[in-house]
Amino acid sequence: MPSTISQNFGRDYYTSLPSLGDSLGELLCFFGVKRLYGVGGDFVANLINALDGHLEVLPSSNEMHAGFSACAQAELNALGVCLTTYTVGSLPCTSAAALARTEGLPLVLLSGAPGEEEVGREALHHTVHPHTAWHTDLDAALNAFRALGVRAERLQGQRHSGQPNMAAAQCLELLSHAYLQRQPVFIEIPRDLIGQRTQRLQLPAELAQLRSRLPLNLGGAEMIATEIASRLSRASAPLLYLGETLRLNRPLLARILDFCHRLQLPYACSWFAKGMLDETHPLCLGSYNGVFSRLPHQAYIESQADYVLEIGGAIFPSDTNNAFGSRTHGIDNHPNKTMLKGTAPWELDTSAVLDALTSMPLQPAFSYRFLAAEPEPESEPSPLPGSEVLGYHNLAQTVNLAQQALPEPYIFLPEVGNALFASFELVAQASDIGRSYLANPWYAAMGTSLAYARAVADQLAECGSTQPMLVLTGDGGFNFQANELINLQKQGANLTLIYMRNNIFHLGKAGDAPIYACNADGFDPKLLIRAYGGQGHECHTAESLFACLLHTAAVGGLHLIEIPVALNPEYQSEIARKLNTYIGYRNGNAEATADWRRLCGR
Repeated sequence: MPSTISQNFGRDYYTSLPSLGDSLGELLCFFGVKRLYGVGGDFVANLINALDGHLEVLPSSNEMHAGFSACAQAELNALGVCLTTYTVGSLPCTSAAALARTEGLPLVLLSGAPGEEEVGREALHHTVHPHTAWHTDLDAALNAFRALGVRAERLQGQRHSGQPNMAAAQCLELLSHAYLQRQPVFIEIPRDLIGQRTQRLQLPAELAQLRSRLPLNLGGAEMIATEIASRLSRASAPLLYLGETLRLNRPLLARILDFCHRLQLPYACSWFAKGMLDETHPLCLGSYNGVFSRLPHQAYIESQADYVLEIGGAIFPSDTNNAFGSRTHGIDNHPNKTMLKGTAPWELDTSAVLDALTSMPLQPAFSYRFLAAEPEPESEPSPLPGSEVLGYHNLAQTVNLAQQALPEPYIFLPEVGNALFASFELVAQASDIGRSYLANPWYAAMGTSLAYARAVADQLAECGSTQPMLVLTGDGGFNFQANELINLQKQGANLTLIYMRNNIFHLGKAGDAPIYACNADGFDPKLLIRAYGGQGHECHTAESLFACLLHTAAVGGLHLIEIPVALNPEYQSEIARKLNTYIGYRNGNAEATADWRRLCGR
């Protein structure tokens, strides 16, 4: 019986086998990964050394932020990758895994693990078990991620002396799952496998071939397209409403927009899809969410559109994305609507319908040719901001005016809280990286904006772009993540951070318990930003913020603009006031319940 791989399959085969570390590096490069984010440690040291020659292995200030940066990376690329050590490193990443699970992101969480030769009756450091336990629990992290619905596996080494291990093939299958299904995967890699030889892989010539192998087992695309074409031809005021699924399928989104532009069809998107469209395009109506929106052409959406083609929306509606159950969302119950949810992987069914639809001889014959047949007369230029007091109520308006005066538009990165809901009124424009607004409004994990900014800064540097980033955060959200500034400093990021200061967690506040206090009066973030090589500013009026934004964009680098914010309702954004009413209604507050019913027209 052959006792070694060489004796079994021959010397030439044996010497052709790669190490698992090199094979994993080549696999990640095949998926287009050029960098990953992580924190080092003992069990992952071998993997770091193996990957370092294939791609950039970048540090984060902690494991949770590494996971969040990888989530932002997954928003912009085929995969986002995070690297940590065993349990003490990987378990803090469960928040990022939950975010990716909720947002449908192809996130890969790599973790070092004890070597297979180390596992026995002796408890290893980093294992999760009490001193009184009768057995060691080596699967604590695997089980934690599985509890979130995440596919989690530990790679396996050689099981027969004459056969190489299949760890690389196992890893390919897991990476393919993340990419094709847009879901996170968690992979533990025993440290003694990194240098071991693994089975050779035969990869496709290009990544797109993985998608081409996906079967489309759903029929009837031509019939659906015929029905859509018929309704379009009868419509005088059609509307395409684009959902969040499309933000991760840029080829399909580009085809849909080309279809709209060819036929002069107006389109809007959901809140969760904000940032994937250039909202300055004449046919784009912006990001819509019922009574929570204030759009220039909102009346067209809510009362003029006589046919709606909805593409790429969620199967189950969420309260955030559907006007918080206010029954004011004009798309939800439109009487003449076709919905293409995209139930097949990579929206192959939607793509098939679009194939059939674009082959039909449709003409832009609508009586309501939205802003296309004849240009509207030139409107008066927007007045420059004045000396009115700054707050969330006029933040977006001031930023939008400043953006008009900049040579390049912003990429917006709002933090969860009041800043996020004020940011829905920002005008998202075209971006060098395909997205101009990145947030996580569905999962709403506080403390992600600076971690997201790191990934965006790397993406901009990769394509040689100088496009500025603008983070909008409250003081509570900033304090969650200020330590990530060290990495933005190392990157030389072109980032301005608007720091809205009220010293409390205000969104949803329902009392005066100490838990709402998030700051100390003596804290000076302007001094903090100087420690990271940036510049600190303080603005009290819309006029001063406008001037400061123009200055920070011209100078470049890292800036923090502190804006003291009063708690009076008139200084809150309209969306936040409505949302606080909704939260109070859900919590059974009688006054908020009455206000909510008036808001909903009930």
